Amino acid sequence: MKAKFGAIVVAGSGKINGFVASRNRAGAYFRTKVTPVNPQTAAQNTVRSRLTTNAQAWRGLSEAQRASWNAAVSSFARTDIFGDLKNPSGFNLFVRLNNNLEAAGQSPLTAAPVPSEVLTVNFTGLAADVSDAEVVLTLSGNVPAGTSMLIFATPGVSPGVNFVKSEYRLISVQAAAATTPIDVGAAWIAKFGSLIADQKLFVKVVFVNNTTGQTSSAQSLSTIVVA
Repeated sequence: MKAKFGAIVVAGSGKINGFVASRNRAGAYFRTKVTPVNPQTAAQNTVRSRLTTNAQAWRGLSEAQRASWNAAVSSFARTDIFGDLKNPSGFNLFVRLNNNLEAAGQSPLTAAPVPSEVLTVNFTGLAADVSDAEVVLTLSGNVPAGTSMLIFATPGVSPGVNFVKSEYRLISVQAAAATTPIDVGAAWIAKFGSLIADQKLFVKVVFVNNTTGQTSSAQSLSTIVVA
């Protein structure tokens, strides 16, 4: 469990004994820990396999290669859930960037890269249509050179649902120069089944630098499926 201390504990995240600390828009809270069902889906197994592969690859690096990752961590610091800037470990940085590259279909890194800009375009439109079996994304331009775009989507949900953070699944990867608009209807149906009119679905896109494995912030939109 993580906790942030002031005069008293002012924020927490994680689990301790039978309780979980978290927060939402209403503030911090504790709840009883619930162990979720583990369906062992193909997607879950793919992610676990990727993590295992990269953990094993770390052990296969030379001392000089591991040293490069340990020396690079301050260049890849991230803001944690409390808003504080934290450095990853060399191992975690290696796994994170190579997970991103593998998801994007790119070659893995053995030595730490030099941080570089992640080129993006804006995700400006989303439409889903039952009759044409389409889920169409509109971008402000083509996928930039040296970049891959990961497309995540949710299954159809009730129109009143707005919190879907845990529902996103990777359904498509678009290579550099992919042109807008992009129809991922077939990929969505292969993942979730038939489109249903009047349901709501969410899509988010994340851009990956094909050289460094760094990712952009996610951009997300939702739409109501039309008949």
